Amino acid sequence: MSLNKAIKYGKEHRRQYMGAKNVSPHCRNHGGCYHCLENRMYKLRKTVDAAESKVRDEMFNK
Repeated sequence: MSLNKAIKYGKEHRRQYMGAKNVSPHCRNHGGCYHCLENRMYKLRKTVDAAESKVRDEMFNK
């Protein structure tokens, strides 16, 4: 059944977007809005910062 027929006969059960996802397509899953991007990249950012500080410490301790 095509999507148009499913909607016509009431067989479509997809939920509407709620909250910020309803307003901005950038705030949906894997989106690019700044707030969501920062939340997703938190662990990676901490790992990169730790690696950079370790390299800096080794360079200055020689």
